[in-house]
Amino acid sequence: MAATEETTSRQPEGSGPASDDGGAGEAGGGAGEAGGGAPPEAPVPAPVPAPPPGPDGTRMPRWLPRAVLLVLALVACFQLGSWAFHQLIGLLINILIAFFLALAIEPAVARMSARGMRRGLATFLVFLGVFVASAGFVVLLGSILAAQIVDLVEGFPGYLDSVIGSINDTFHTDLSRLDIQDSLLHSDWLQKYVQNSASGVLDVSATVLGGLFKLLTIGLFSYYFAADGLRLRRALCSVLPPAKQAEVLRAWEIAVTKTGGYLYSRGLMALVSGAAHYVCFAVLHVPYAPALAVWVGLVSQFIPTIGTYLAGALPILLAFTVNPWYALYVLGFVVVYQQFENYVLQPKLTAKTVDIHPAVAFGSVIAGTALLGAVGALIAIPAVATLQAFLGAYVKRYAVAEDDASGGSATPSRRRRVRIPGLR
Repeated sequence: MAATEETTSRQPEGSGPASDDGGAGEAGGGAGEAGGGAPPEAPVPAPVPAPPPGPDGTRMPRWLPRAVLLVLALVACFQLGSWAFHQLIGLLINILIAFFLALAIEPAVARMSARGMRRGLATFLVFLGVFVASAGFVVLLGSILAAQIVDLVEGFPGYLDSVIGSINDTFHTDLSRLDIQDSLLHSDWLQKYVQNSASGVLDVSATVLGGLFKLLTIGLFSYYFAADGLRLRRALCSVLPPAKQAEVLRAWEIAVTKTGGYLYSRGLMALVSGAAHYVCFAVLHVPYAPALAVWVGLVSQFIPTIGTYLAGALPILLAFTVNPWYALYVLGFVVVYQQFENYVLQPKLTAKTVDIHPAVAFGSVIAGTALLGAVGALIAIPAVATLQAFLGAYVKRYAVAEDDASGGSATPSRRRRVRIPGLR
């Protein structure tokens, strides 16, 4: 009897009310059913049939066909873009040349436009000056080649007679120039050479026409880039946020300054070099001294580092025809002037325009030549100078502390700034 009472006292207190609530819930449910019944349930969608299993019993994931199609589409787009890029590589190179040419003449066009002249007319006048200077250089260089060819043709019979005479005296033969000419004119080798030359003339003509078309393309694009430079910058900046607009305009101004400064400083050094070499050629009575001076001035300045030696090869050869000692004198003058230009003239003229290390300039020319050939060699230095000036604002530099005599770093009281050449 005592055990029964103890079990009854341990029973959870909520068991009684819970049964009452359950009864009440059932009563409420009955009342709900009596009041109109539960709302109709939504129709259950039919299950999607799973893909059939593979041979090994596994099923293919549903995302795999879509991923395969996406990969194929990306590969097709890449192949199409690669094909289009290779087809348009010539046009892109011409546009790049035109852009750098427009940057080079931008300071002159802007200066003339600031004085009230229309920008299109200013660009036309600058291009006219460049065309006249280029045509004059070609005419001067062509005069050298034409004169040398005429001299060679006029002196060829005498040279051939001397060669035949030396052969007859040495080998005791009886050769004559007329017999050799007849045998050459009636030989099969000469006929085949004339036929091949006829087809080669067509190839040369096509090459010349292609070159003229490229020059016309570069001229048109550079004219539009220079004449509509302000509008082009405005259109480019209109699609960028204000912060990016400031960076683009800053990079554009740096490119204009560096490219224009590079070409103008090189033009000035070409003028000085041409005048100095003309004096040397005139004193030594080297033929075609004015044309050779223009040749040396332009080639030596627009082919960095080794341009002076390449340009000096032609006047050395012509001086050798006058006197072998004159060729040696010309070589010595070329070497001495190169040292004067590297250590005296060039640092003063390019300190504010293209201030880059000679090793960096030479390496950039080699890299540009490997990438774009002669075009890369011409635009490598201004491109590297622009990049160096643009990144210079984002590179943080620190003062360099001088080490003491013991080899350790200097104490804070003795620490001072040391200016290293080229480090700003």
